[in-house]
Amino acid sequence: MGSHRFFNVNLQILALFSVFNLCFAARILSSTSVQDQQDQLLRYHNGALLQGTISVNLIWYGNFKPSQRAIVSDFIASLSDSAATSSNPSVATWWNGIDKYYHLANPKNPSSLSLRLGKQILDDKYSLGKSLKGEQIVQLASKGEQKNAINVVLTASDVTVAGFCVNRCGTHGSKSSIVKGKNQKFAYIWVGNSETQCPGYCAWPFHQPIYGPQNPPLGSPNNDVGMDGVVTVLSGLLAGTATNPFGNGFYQGPATAPLEAASACPGVYGKGAYPGYAGDLLLDPTTGGSYNAHGASGRKYLLPAIYDPSTSQCSPLV
Repeated sequence: MGSHRFFNVNLQILALFSVFNLCFAARILSSTSVQDQQDQLLRYHNGALLQGTISVNLIWYGNFKPSQRAIVSDFIASLSDSAATSSNPSVATWWNGIDKYYHLANPKNPSSLSLRLGKQILDDKYSLGKSLKGEQIVQLASKGEQKNAINVVLTASDVTVAGFCVNRCGTHGSKSSIVKGKNQKFAYIWVGNSETQCPGYCAWPFHQPIYGPQNPPLGSPNNDVGMDGVVTVLSGLLAGTATNPFGNGFYQGPATAPLEAASACPGVYGKGAYPGYAGDLLLDPTTGGSYNAHGASGRKYLLPAIYDPSTSQCSPLV
């Protein structure tokens, strides 16, 4: 029998902390001791982390323009050191921030993780309709590879998903399956395009927030508020998936609603971030888009800070 867990991005909590990134749950940072797991903000629960070469398969559900799909696929391609751009700071440099969790999990013989862009599956006929439940997200995720994979389900702006825009912008989890007679697990992520449903929740800081200080929104680096919001959410969930793929890795709080590597730093994208202000970011003089990472194909992205367990601080790229 298959099993799965949901790791929800809780927006009801975020209503209280609305000036932060409206994609992640907010908590207060505490001191970290590498020697004493009890003192760490994100405790290690002795479970497996993703390791080796993992394919990131994209399952596109609904109507996406080719240009929208390219924003996400270029981001995934940018995570690999082999695709690293000569421009800094880069997406690959940001992703390397999770390496410290691997050293913390096994200081004597740390493992490593390499992500590569895998298959892209299009379901533009809305095979399950335009209103989905959690079980259907897992069903869609199962269309991807069942081993050594992260299957990412992306739902179009006209697709409603249970809890979307109410208490979550995305989820990550895992599912068991039988591959060649052996029990295997694959990780999955779901993120919805919030452009027409709740950009003030799930696409901040590219849209005015629903609550809190009403500072002007930032320009989106790829000129698509919805898809740039998708990348912001997806990147944080990828960090959580790598370091807590099966519910027993690095996290704090209840296993069903954990605080993880990126959600420990809500609303922090650059140095000097404070409530309602994403931080000191880079500005593209041509497009007016705000960003903090260079990617493949000349792309620019805005990625969340990752909590650094060695310094007990959020570590933004800029």
